[in-house]
Amino acid sequence: MKIVDIKCAVIGRSPVLRIITDEGVDGYAQAETWKSFLKPHILSFRDNLIGCDPTDVERTMMKIRQRGGFKPWGAAVSTIEMALWDIAGKAAGLPVYKLLGGKVRDRVRVYNGAVRLPLAGYDPEDYAANTKAMVERAEGFTIIKQPIGFHSPMARTIPDFFYGDPEAGKVHGTHDRGMLTERGLKHLVECVAAMKEVTGDRIGLALDCGPGFTLPDAIRFARAVEPFNLVWLEDLLTGDYSPFVNPDIYRDLTTSTTTPIHTGEQIYLRQNFKPLIEGKCVNIVGPDPGDIGGIAELKWVAEHADLHGVLMAPHGTANGLLGLAALVQMSATLPHNFIAFEYPVGDPDWWYEIVEGLPHPLVQDGHIQVWDRPGMGVSLIPDKASRYLAPEDADFFR
Repeated sequence: MKIVDIKCAVIGRSPVLRIITDEGVDGYAQAETWKSFLKPHILSFRDNLIGCDPTDVERTMMKIRQRGGFKPWGAAVSTIEMALWDIAGKAAGLPVYKLLGGKVRDRVRVYNGAVRLPLAGYDPEDYAANTKAMVERAEGFTIIKQPIGFHSPMARTIPDFFYGDPEAGKVHGTHDRGMLTERGLKHLVECVAAMKEVTGDRIGLALDCGPGFTLPDAIRFARAVEPFNLVWLEDLLTGDYSPFVNPDIYRDLTTSTTTPIHTGEQIYLRQNFKPLIEGKCVNIVGPDPGDIGGIAELKWVAEHADLHGVLMAPHGTANGLLGLAALVQMSATLPHNFIAFEYPVGDPDWWYEIVEGLPHPLVQDGHIQVWDRPGMGVSLIPDKASRYLAPEDADFFR
């Protein structure tokens, strides 16, 4: 089998890749909804991949892996990797999880991720009301993650929240940063207390916090919320779109508190997780298959983390429905350090009309049942998806 063409179209806001082979078996994958600018980057790999056997996934990836980088610049390479696995599974007549070593679990736990309800404000009562609405969702999430601190407009809406002037730009992933005031730290803790009143000990509460905290504030906050038994505090110091890791600073934080510390969504390739994991600098890592280099790359990191007592909670909030399929296939195979992955949704809603193969209902009791169809097990419906193609992408399914 040989690759004969690569196409990329922006469907809605998501770059969607199609790898075409000489045997009529095509592979599809989807990049994050926020990354429509990736289309030319994905297509830049076309000439280097023509003629490759797509079922030799690792050999093919060795031709392009060095051309990626920290989020968002590893996404093109990662998307290609997932489309290759889709082809390999279809060619073998097997679900991708079989090619990654087989299932460890029949269903995978998810947390709310892209299921977000608008916050009315950033005071404790607003967080309590929003969390209550999340708890009552039909998906039955057993872990709920909420944005707080610098990973929200809190720094711009709560007076005297930190010693600084809010200056975050409009580019996704930019955040304010600075030392908290005593009032700001107290406000954060009060918001956590209000949410825990709602979740109790039945539903886990995780917080997406930054980046933006200084190390002393991160330590103070993590210690202050120890009585609430949070599932984790995410990206306090770096993360999101930070093009670096700072493992030594994270270690200072992690060793100062019993609250689990989480980071890693922006990191590209296994090598860049090595100091974070081997130094036990965090308790939980959360790579995104759409940014780390693909699903096999993420599984390698999960296994390495497991050897060092580090847990795994993959990112994936904007990966769309094709990305959801990849997360399900991959997460089924991860070791027992797997907690849950961040649940993406169809965006816009009409994505559910142009994709077939998803179970219904999709999430039950906070879990998704692993399916057994070949490849990623989810397919675009060309006749329906074609309606959403731009004129320049009219030949995407031809």
